[in-house]
Amino acid sequence: MNPYVIALDQGTTSSRAIVFDCMGGVAAVAQHPLPQIYPRPGWVEHDPMLILQTQLQSLREAFQQSGLTPGDIAAIGIANQRETTIVWDRNTGRPVCNAVVWQCRRTADYCGELATRDLEPLIRERTGLLIDPYFSGTKLRWILKNVPGAEKRAKNGELLFGTVETWLIWNLTGGKVHVTDCSNASRTMVFNIDRLCWDEDLCRELELPMDMLPTPVPNSAEYGRVAPGIPGLEALAGIPVCGAAGDQQAALLGQGCIRAGDAKNTYGTGCFTVMNTGEKSVRSENGLVSGVAWHLPEKTYRCLEGSVFNAGSTIQWLRDELKLISSAAETEALSFSVPDNGDVYLVPAFTGLGSPYWDSYARGALVGLTRGSSRAHVARAALESIAYQVRDLIAAMERDAGFPLPSLRVDGGASVNRFLMQFQADILQKPIDRPRMVETTAFGAAFLAGLAAGVWNELEDVAKLRQADTVFTPRMAPEAAEKLCARWEKAVLRSRSWAEE
Repeated sequence: MNPYVIALDQGTTSSRAIVFDCMGGVAAVAQHPLPQIYPRPGWVEHDPMLILQTQLQSLREAFQQSGLTPGDIAAIGIANQRETTIVWDRNTGRPVCNAVVWQCRRTADYCGELATRDLEPLIRERTGLLIDPYFSGTKLRWILKNVPGAEKRAKNGELLFGTVETWLIWNLTGGKVHVTDCSNASRTMVFNIDRLCWDEDLCRELELPMDMLPTPVPNSAEYGRVAPGIPGLEALAGIPVCGAAGDQQAALLGQGCIRAGDAKNTYGTGCFTVMNTGEKSVRSENGLVSGVAWHLPEKTYRCLEGSVFNAGSTIQWLRDELKLISSAAETEALSFSVPDNGDVYLVPAFTGLGSPYWDSYARGALVGLTRGSSRAHVARAALESIAYQVRDLIAAMERDAGFPLPSLRVDGGASVNRFLMQFQADILQKPIDRPRMVETTAFGAAFLAGLAAGVWNELEDVAKLRQADTVFTPRMAPEAAEKLCARWEKAVLRSRSWAEE
């Protein structure tokens, strides 16, 4: 028997389902787009019911396309966009408002208030995070304070909170299971990453009723089973849901980064560089955050992470708002069509800057334009901006770790762009290792589920399945790379000074 595992990969811009065999091969894929909602500048929302509908539709279609029987499916695992905050009625299952997305900066002023109360040291020590609108805790507080009646209903035990994996598990199990895995919990700003539990002191500071919080659980364990009666999923009733992780921790595992010091970068809507620090929880001194990589029954792996808020979304901006391109793939040819960037730099701080700056008030900047600047230069500047931001993360990570990274494993949609990968290798002066199987986020979730279901026996099995496809090595002289980075840093200063003027 060759058992199969289905991974639900619920991301910022789409919901996907992928069926994997026990060798990591892809048997079927289904995907549906997820619309973004921008009610105000710097605010980002999703419709929670569309998150659910698109994900269940993808699950149904992937299973049907695979041609498998229910008996072939050993388990379902989930990888999800993290920090995105959903609150719903525990009786009706209806959300009280739109989901507040991880990119949303609406709580910037409240985060400033928390900082004036000298809570930063406590939050850093307990949670490994910084005070920032990025994380779920202040988003949840905003919902309770701003949705009419929400705070009272929460105190009365009528409402539940969850990030996206919690929302999906609750619905898949027919409203019976309200849990969160420890990797997602570690991104809330109210979870103690050493004790692996909700922190009562921080919940009190943020005025969050603890009764509405989901139960923290391991990343690989049976949470529940698909409930009967879900339209379109009747055939999958009874299949165990037994693995979940935030998308970046899932990708770390899918890349086979199972040893301390292994690191990967995912090029998605944002960019996320994550290093496995083993059982040691490192508190960053250079603008990074700490968290739980995977909490397994026998061992807890920690990680160090840096986050770029706008990467793939920058290319979407070129396409959808500026109309400079008709598809993301065009940026590769455009970038190769000019010999250099023409001294044009784009800082895509559309929703502020993430690691290592953590500047909620920075705004996008396009600098260095001349009359000779073309759309090719702007497209190239957009791709280069992604690589520069990753370079900033790696530099901070190396300072925290105390040693240089020998190479960087990469995945995500933009990792297929040859110009970007080569420029990344040049700017980092390190090899960039792209795997043959690029669905690393989904496979990480599938592996966690399969580990609990007995499809795989140990963590080392995932590393054995990974195979390199292309390794990009540096071609640029170190001095030239340093000069370009210095110009980038000047552009970042322009972006950060905007709100001060």
